[in-house]
Amino acid sequence: MRAPHADVILTERDMWMNEHSIETSAAPEEIWELWADVAGWPAWNGDIERIELDGPFAAGGRIVMTPIGAEPVELRIAEAVEPELFVDEAELGEIVVRTLHRVERLDHERARVTYRMEITGPAADTLGPQIGPEISADFPQTLAALVERAETA
Repeated sequence: MRAPHADVILTERDMWMNEHSIETSAAPEEIWELWADVAGWPAWNGDIERIELDGPFAAGGRIVMTPIGAEPVELRIAEAVEPELFVDEAELGEIVVRTLHRVERLDHERARVTYRMEITGPAADTLGPQIGPEISADFPQTLAALVERAETA
């Protein structure tokens, strides 16, 4: 029982944002279990060539992710609240790419999973519209694969 929600793309001075949500019958704890298993992300995120977690899956932990055909990106876990959300951040010169991953219970049978990317910083108004759509283009596919895996686990 998945109902995707349309992307929301917002561009403001010093900020670019994109958000995508999907509904699922999986419990928030099942989604969290998949998120916390960083080494297992490639099973539901087809854009990852290599990934490793340095430290705990908690605030202060570090994820080094290598997208297919690209250079590694270092992400810092800025916030983690089990089983509700985690936020990762990548500092890329004049911008910070912050991605919020949230799961919220809608009722006793459904939950909504949302990915929200925010690009901020002095160059966000120019770099955000250039790189943001490319980085977040896979949100619909990634969320669909994530909830499918959680629902069949």
